[in-house]
Amino acid sequence: MRARTLLALLVAVIAGGTVFFRMVEGWSWLDSYFFTVVTLSTVGYGNLVPVTTAGKIGTTVFILAGLGIFAAAIQRFGFLAIARHRRETETEAETEARHARAAQRSKKK
Repeated sequence: MRARTLLALLVAVIAGGTVFFRMVEGWSWLDSYFFTVVTLSTVGYGNLVPVTTAGKIGTTVFILAGLGIFAAAIQRFGFLAIARHRRETETEAETEARHARAAQRSKKK
């Protein structure tokens, strides 16, 4: 899946979770956002806990749906970071090799 698609899905899940917990649990926007991110990242501090039946059921659905998207996004962004690092490292190595060849040619003259 493309990085932009995953990012859009991740933003949609976080926004949806934030609105859901704001409406169902009556938490502040900040608390709803915080709970959403903490739940998706599987940190789970435990300082906020859904107390309504809808909130508890919604949380389980949210975890099952959102965790897959969150994990896929983390995996994809990690892959992109590693690929970028490899490209930069290869470019540096190629530049050093080019300089070394040029230095050897200039010594021969």
